[in-house]
Amino acid sequence: MRLLIALLLPWLAFFTIGRPLAGIVCLILQITVLGWIPAAIWAAYAVSQYHTDAKIRRAFGPR
Repeated sequence: MRLLIALLLPWLAFFTIGRPLAGIVCLILQITVLGWIPAAIWAAYAVSQYHTDAKIRRAFGPR
């Protein structure tokens, strides 16, 4: 679901993963028509990294 949000509303994806400053920067980038594609790619990458980090935390977290 976050990946779909990252493609449609890239700035919102950053807020859902707890990175509001990056979300604001992404919104500024997204305002320009040419900036939409880089913003979507950046958001999709950030969401995938968020999922990877969460898996690592679960694997090596407290037992």
